[in-house]
Amino acid sequence: QLQLVESGGGLVQPGGSLRLSCAASRDTLDIYHVGWFRQAPGKEREGVSCISDSGGNTIYADSVKGRFTISRDNAKNTVYLQMNSLKPEDTAIYYCAAHLGWSPSLDEADFGAWGQGTQVTVSS
Repeated sequence: QLQLVESGGGLVQPGGSLRLSCAASRDTLDIYHVGWFRQAPGKEREGVSCISDSGGNTIYADSVKGRFTISRDNAKNTVYLQMNSLKPEDTAIYYCAAHLGWSPSLDEADFGAWGQGTQVTVSS
């Protein structure tokens, strides 16, 4: 069964950058579309970005377009989320997840495998 582990979270000042990693084990990641989700305190989890199994198709939430970039290295069984121009409202626990559907998605109901999450805090 696919297992996912996120890393790279931390505390950063507004305007700063972080790169999150999602490493897979127990299965090859290159057959899965992989998404990033986040959940802020008191809010529902929301989809941030998703990348297709081949890496050829990506989608983003409007709130992060132009600031976040998702990518993958299938040889390393890892997906990344580069986050630039971070804002306090980006503060949340970030999760990666994988699914075998037809196309990338930001609907968490499509995803069956989830990581444990990594905290991102944007504050001065």
